[in-house]
Amino acid sequence: MYQEQILHYPQLDTVLMVEEFVKKHGGEYKKKQLWQNLPRKMMYQTFCVIIDYLLDSNKIAVDKEGKIAWVWNPELVRKYLKKPELFVR
Repeated sequence: MYQEQILHYPQLDTVLMVEEFVKKHGGEYKKKQLWQNLPRKMMYQTFCVIIDYLLDSNKIAVDKEGKIAWVWNPELVRKYLKKPELFVR
């Protein structure tokens, strides 16, 4: 299996900063534009690791134009999990 060589793993505060920025500016920027407009600068490779994590955890989504938006809504998930007719397989 292919495994990337990651030079620098992000710290928690960096991941949280990217999450908050995407929440506030969701749907405005494409990936590289988002990286360029972050409040603090970081290596692009580190930013890509964070974006990959957020995509894999279904917290963000990318539209057909390549713009990134925040989609995670834990309150809505809790609401639907309480419904007996809905279940997780």
